[in-house]
Amino acid sequence: MKLIKLDAIDSTNDFLKALASQDELENFTTVTAENQTKGKGQVGGVWKTQAGKNLTMSVLIKDFLFNNDEVFNLSLVVSLSVAEVLKTLNIPDICIKWPNDIMSYNKKLVGILIENTLKSDGRIVSVAGIGINVNQTDFAELPTASSMAAIAGKSFDKEELAVLIVEKLKEKIQLWNTSSQNFWDDYFNFLFKKGIPTAFRDNNNQDFMGIIQGVSPIGKLQVLLEDDSVAEFEIKEVKMLY
Repeated sequence: MKLIKLDAIDSTNDFLKALASQDELENFTTVTAENQTKGKGQVGGVWKTQAGKNLTMSVLIKDFLFNNDEVFNLSLVVSLSVAEVLKTLNIPDICIKWPNDIMSYNKKLVGILIENTLKSDGRIVSVAGIGINVNQTDFAELPTASSMAAIAGKSFDKEELAVLIVEKLKEKIQLWNTSSQNFWDDYFNFLFKKGIPTAFRDNNNQDFMGIIQGVSPIGKLQVLLEDDSVAEFEIKEVKMLY
């Protein structure tokens, strides 16, 4: 894979998107940065990370998505790839919190932001931004977060981790057409709080109880409500309280 290593950048996603717009980059070109000053989270959120301690990376992915109804497939493949790599590194109790946060022991380890660009010829070019708390151990200001080092009690090689993730991602994308149902099953098996009564809060600040049933083909969270109906929610339409 082509790896571009930066000391500092405002956003690896923005850097890679700009690079991809000017140059015919090879698929799976990856950008990493030791320090990211304007990291982005889901739907306008912010991803903050301690410089030099964590893995901030963006991966260019082409020739996988072909229409807007498929965009969640890439979210699924990226989150599953990261989850499986962390599991092979013996990080315990790995779960995927819908849509694509990676958790261990109810603590967030990984944030993922995928940005898709529709080209004039109809192709969709994607940049998958992945932020992993690797060797940072101080989370005094982030009580719901943790890191690989804090949980495993040892430090990790960030570049090696990036390579493992991209290789796993390549593998899954190559197998998608023949193994997509298996990957959906694996994603459901990793799903955080699936099948467990859980408190939620909707956009109107109303709290309710529900049980996660799964995720629809276009990425909506399916929740069984107390009246036995199943509601579907888009990203940011509902917040899990845990």
